[in-house]
This record gives sequence, C-alpha cells and structure tokens, in this order.
Amino acid sequence: QYKFRDLTIEELKNVSMAYPNFTFSMNTYTFKDGSQKDLLNFSGTVPVKYGNSYNIPIRLWILDSHPFAPPICFLKPTANMGIAVGKHVDARGRIYLPYLQNWSHPKSTLIGLIKEMIAKFEEELPLYSLSSSDAARQSELLSYIAKITEGETDMKSRSKTGGRNEGCSNKITVVGAGDLGIACVLAVAAKDVADKVVLLDLSEGAAKGGTMDLEIFAVPNVEISKDFSASADSKVVVLTVNSLGNAQTYLDVIQGNVDLFREIIPAVSHYSQNAVLLVASHPVEVMTFVSWKLSSFPKSRVIGVGANLDSERFQYMLTNLLKAEVLAKDGWVVGEQGEDKVPSWTSCNVVANQTEAMAARDSREKVANRAMEILKGKGQRSWSVGLSVADLADSILKDKRKVHSVSTLAKGYCNINSEVFLSLPCILGTSGVIEMVRLEEDPLVHEKLQSSAGSIHDLQQQLKL
Repeated sequence: QYKFRDLTIEELKNVSMAYPNFTFSMNTYTFKDGSQKDLLNFSGTVPVKYGNSYNIPIRLWILDSHPFAPPICFLKPTANMGIAVGKHVDARGRIYLPYLQNWSHPKSTLIGLIKEMIAKFEEELPLYSLSSSDAARQSELLSYIAKITEGETDMKSRSKTGGRNEGCSNKITVVGAGDLGIACVLAVAAKDVADKVVLLDLSEGAAKGGTMDLEIFAVPNVEISKDFSASADSKVVVLTVNSLGNAQTYLDVIQGNVDLFREIIPAVSHYSQNAVLLVASHPVEVMTFVSWKLSSFPKSRVIGVGANLDSERFQYMLTNLLKAEVLAKDGWVVGEQGEDKVPSWTSCNVVANQTEAMAARDSREKVANRAMEILKGKGQRSWSVGLSVADLADSILKDKRKVHSVSTLAKGYCNINSEVFLSLPCILGTSGVIEMVRLEEDPLVHEKLQSSAGSIHDLQQQLKL
C-alpha cells in the first residue's frame, strides 16, 4: 500500500543502522477525522544531553505517501514520566518541529528529523520524572496518551471520568490567567454561577499580578492551579488564552493561538469529557472552530462568546435609550465579531397591508441603525466580556433555556456550505446549544453572513492544525 515502497524501505534501513534500539511494526492509526489506516511505525529511544544524559522514548508513524509527506511523531512516556508541554510538544505528546513543517523530499530524511528532534530536546527537555503520587494521579492520562500514539483512540466512545469532583455539581474552569481570565473568574464568582471555579494559570514561574491578588484576598470557591488535572469534571471550560508572541502578521497571531490550543484542548477535553467549551479567545469564530476540531466534541458543546455582549447591549439600548421595548425582545446582533456584525430579528409583526409593512420595516431599521451607531462607541473591555461569559455560563449550568447570540457551527444555514462558526441566536442549556432560533428572512443579513463565512473559511484554510 506504500506508494514509494523502495524509498521507504531504504529510509527505514538507515534508521535501523543509526539507531539499532528501534523496533518496527505495522499498526492501525486513527486520524483526527476518525478515519483509520494501517501504517508502518517505529519506536525506541533517542539520546539527549540536558545536564545529564537521558533516553527519550519516541514513536514515529510513516504515512503511505512517504518520503513525500512527513511522519507523525509522538513521545511515548512511561508511567513514571510526565510530559513537559512546550514549544515543540503538546499535552498529548505530539511532537511539532520546523523540520516537519518544512519537509521536502529528498532534502528531508528520517535521520535528519531525528537529529533535529535531539537538538530541540536538548534545548527544552520534553519529559520529566514524576513522583510516585504524581505518577498515580496521571496514570489515566498516560494511558489515554498511549492509545493516541498507538492510533487506538475513538473519541466518540470515551467514558466519563468519575470520582474526583462528585461533590461539585457546578464546576467551571477558566483557562488563562490574563486580564480576561481573571475578569471571568470574578464575574462568575460575583454572579454565584458555580460551586467551584478553577483558574488554570499556564504562565511560567510563580503566580504574580492578578493571580497573586486572588490568592491574597481568598475569593471564595476559587482555586488557582497550573495542573490540568485540577480542571477534572468541569461542566464548563472557558478558554481565554491569547498568544503574546512576536508575530509579524495577523495570520501569525492566529497561528500562535492555534499552537496554544493544540496543547490545551486535548488536556481539558480529556479531564472534562462532558463539558461545554466556551471560547473567548480571538478571533472567536476561528478559535471556536479550532476548539471543535481539536476536542472532537459535538458541535452543540463547543460555542464561542460571539455577539452575546453586543446583543445584550443592543437590546438594552432599544429598550432604555430608544424606547423601542417591543423591538428589543426580537432584536439580535449576529455574524462575525467586529465591524462585520449586523443587527437582525427573530420575528416580524404581521400588519394589515404592504404599505404598513414597509413603513414598519423602515422604522425598525432606523432604530436598529441608531442602536448600532451607539454600540460602535462601546469597547469590549475584559470586565465586560467577563460579565458576558458569566451570563452564558449561568444559562448553561442552570439549564435556563435562554436565547443568546453565540458562535455556533453555521454550516447549512442560509446556504453556507463551509465549516465555520458565526454568531446566531441559540437556546442554551446544560448540553450547550439546544436549538438554533431562526432569523427573519432578510437578504441583506444573509448576504452579510455568507460574506463573513467566506472570509473566515479562507483564513482557516491557511492555518496549520
């Protein structure tokens, strides 16, 4: 089944000569989309000097288009090893290297790849030794990682993690301890939404700034941790992290966020397999799509904060500033966050004749345009987004069946054929999106949504997932 069998065999012979400890086999690998294929793979240890000498266990899967496609690479930690998530390794143990991204036959070879792997691991050791208690706590995760590296994972058949937090019926984890993450924690605590809130601080070094203040003033039912296992059995996981790298372009900024999520999503989705993922990272439409793909959760349980804040403000302005309370209950801001968002309606009052209908529509549009003009002057500060996140979490955890404008999978809506997330009115409950509420037929709104879907899809196509 290997298209270039002779070239592949020649490469594997070279690896065997250079690293005689490697063992070779043919096993079934499961890809992210659930498809499976029997692939050659080899595993063994590579020598790494990091102060002392270490033997780092790895496993490489050889695709059937080798050597014109790079292998899929994983660490293969033993029970007493922990994965040090970093620049080149994610929480599942998958290895990412410039050599893999720039793979090009005949310049790129397996031997060259292993040499770069050793060099990068000598800069940043990918594994660390666990204490006996840590090893016991992480044995379940290591077992899961082993299944992934052996291609045996079936995301749809994962059983619920039990036991550790049965006393917390409503637990929320907020990932990211920047201003937005802390704002979310404080808003959730202020609204008394959850029994327990865990703030996952993924920054390096000791707690400082806002997280230190949270510890000093001991906000009730709030735990700060750097360990993903602290998030176990959360009902809602809020993603607030954003890359702060030295990106040169907007695409680089988004790719930086994707790289962060590649490390985070597999870990939080493992520990909270029945959670609703609530994405507040930027750009929210793209990062909600990324979270959906990386988690393999059903689309109903992966949502973005979308235009919830804008919609709440829009309805408030219609009611309190423009005295159009009748319109407010059916008015929503939909589409893409930013300049391309658009007002819309979920119902239309029936009037006696066409002339009255046109007059009513014109009047409504004038009021909506005025409200949108006022909205432009309202920024989305961390504390305001935090309040919006608490509002959404409240509807989810308390199964309120309330309608919110949130980022949801829009494929199939108003002739959108691509897998993109857009903000649309949705009924939220404990399982996430229960039902999408249909918008009134409006060609201008549909055109705007289709335009946003096209630009978002084009952007997603340029990302490396």
